[in-house]
Amino acid sequence: MTDAKQVKLKPGDTIGILGGGQLGRMLAMAAARLGLRCQVFSPDPDSPAFDVVLNATCAEYADVEALELFAHDVDVITYEFENVPSAAALVLDSRRPVLPNRKILETTQDRLAEKDFVTRLGIGTAAYADVTSVASLREAIVRIGLPAVLKTRRFGYDGKGQAIIREGDDIAKVWTSLATKSAILEAFIPYEREISVIAARAASGEVECFDVTENEHRDHILKISRAPAPIPDALAEEARSIAGKIATALDYVGVLAVEMFVLANGGGSKVLVNEIAPRVHNSGHWTLDGASVSQFEQHIRAIAGWPLGKPVRHGEVVTMTNLIGDEINDYEKWLSVPGATVHIYGKGAPRPGRKMGHVTEVRPSKSK
Repeated sequence: MTDAKQVKLKPGDTIGILGGGQLGRMLAMAAARLGLRCQVFSPDPDSPAFDVVLNATCAEYADVEALELFAHDVDVITYEFENVPSAAALVLDSRRPVLPNRKILETTQDRLAEKDFVTRLGIGTAAYADVTSVASLREAIVRIGLPAVLKTRRFGYDGKGQAIIREGDDIAKVWTSLATKSAILEAFIPYEREISVIAARAASGEVECFDVTENEHRDHILKISRAPAPIPDALAEEARSIAGKIATALDYVGVLAVEMFVLANGGGSKVLVNEIAPRVHNSGHWTLDGASVSQFEQHIRAIAGWPLGKPVRHGEVVTMTNLIGDEINDYEKWLSVPGATVHIYGKGAPRPGRKMGHVTEVRPSKSK
């Protein structure tokens, strides 16, 4: 295994990407602009990332031989999703540098481990408790109170693997419906708004953060992101500082997202960390057209051992709108909108809740 500080790619070298979804697709496109090649590994033959790379490996993550051949063909390995099987990461890590480090996945794949990690840093989160049975769930409710959110410790996203518990709910039924033996109960946060910070960290320790983004969810799926978030400068600086502190504590190399809640607190506000995503993130898609360097290029720079870019936002406000399900069929209406750029992911048939593309809109700065 090569230490991250020793990774120094040159144009023409190859990056291996685990995962063939839209994030992998956009990472490969960013790498190509910098003269770097990419090879994508994914078990899905219809992976949209396959369309933009010369070489791809379509195999299961449990296929050790395919993993070894993949590692032989690339110079460094990264991933577009955090649920990379630990066994696959271990196989690859013994052959090529995997960035961000695979050990970070042990923290971020488990909601309890992640909350414990953030808490040890002295950063605020919602009150939480480990839950392994109906009995322990009842005990946790006594400590935390209701309403509360019960979540599986692993493999949850876009509202999946979680349930809100309110007064009068059948606790045993809620526990059974989650179909898990390992969960976490979190206090329900009456937040003012949801925000995220996309941060990049180089192996040298350099950290660059994009503008804080406000996120609007519909049916538990991100629908709209706006940058910059309409929060006081001091609060935005605190949010960026938290993201940088987390990236540094993880000894992170690459781009990560830190999702947070903004709480109204009398005359001021404060932020609590909700989740960490150890990868490029949907709420950072606005950077593709709305900043001097995108989150995807920033990630490629970091894992290649290149200097990070200094993010400068284009325009006064940048908005990203996800095209979900059948909304992709109306893509043409966006093509004539001034300041709008359409991104279509090249997926198959639209399904409810499936992210098919997005649109970024840049509102120019006001003339002085």
